Amino acid sequence: MRVSLPSSQVIRGHTHYDQLTAIKNELVSRAGGMASIEREIPSLLRETIDDVIQTPRTGRRSYEELEKTEKTYIGTRVEIMIRAFFRLPKGRLDLLILGRDADVKFTIGGNWMMPKEVINHPCLLLAADEERARCYFGLFIADPAYLSLSTNQDQKRTVSAAGFSHILWLLNGHPLQPNFWRTIPHASAVAIASQTTGNERVMALFREVQDRAIPRDVIEATARQKDFMRRIRADGGRGTRDLLAREGILLLSGKYDAAIINRLGLGEVGPSEFISHAPANDAEHDIARAFEIRVGRS
Repeated sequence: MRVSLPSSQVIRGHTHYDQLTAIKNELVSRAGGMASIEREIPSLLRETIDDVIQTPRTGRRSYEELEKTEKTYIGTRVEIMIRAFFRLPKGRLDLLILGRDADVKFTIGGNWMMPKEVINHPCLLLAADEERARCYFGLFIADPAYLSLSTNQDQKRTVSAAGFSHILWLLNGHPLQPNFWRTIPHASAVAIASQTTGNERVMALFREVQDRAIPRDVIEATARQKDFMRRIRADGGRGTRDLLAREGILLLSGKYDAAIINRLGLGEVGPSEFISHAPANDAEHDIARAFEIRVGRS
């Protein structure tokens, strides 16, 4: 998505103001308010993209590495999730809203492809900018005057440069949680993905990414096991926590180990997050022992 987008001209007096405003009000009502849209839409996009990339399984970290069919599938998943989130029925196009057929379009690029069947129909435009960790959600009427001339054999068109000003934005450059795997070194992602078992992948995750809170969903995706939480715990000495301790690495839960996390000065760790840390000196080993945790040489 372009860094700088034109201001929306969809204000009172605009040709499609009444229709787009009515759709916006309906979506906000169905979502339970704008705060819900601001919270849930970025989360929906993050989950959908990451579920297809599957870094712990494939070693891939970006949308650009996906096959064409996988990119198409992300668009289909976004359509399904949007319809479910707003509790809207499917129509001749992707969904029905206020008795009108509308389409859902998603892109990680800078534009949306408009097939001829959506011309003059409302469109829900969604985009994720992975580089800048931003997302977009706008409402648009696919008026031919706002579209580029088609050069595709299948007659698909895109929103023209001037057409971007005819989008009514609900989210415009809204923060999007970064793909966790893009925030760590490529070599670390490969080291994690190359492990054979879920327990080995989780151990590699906490070995490679230390002193940083890691969300439960990242751990679950890495483990790919229904009982991954049991394996993180001691599990009779075979769990990730005990095995890492023998290597000299503490594995701490934000829910159960908040006191030691605070003593070690590891920063904020949420109740559904974990953090690993290798004690660096005698003082830190003493803190671990005070909490009856033994690591490495302690």
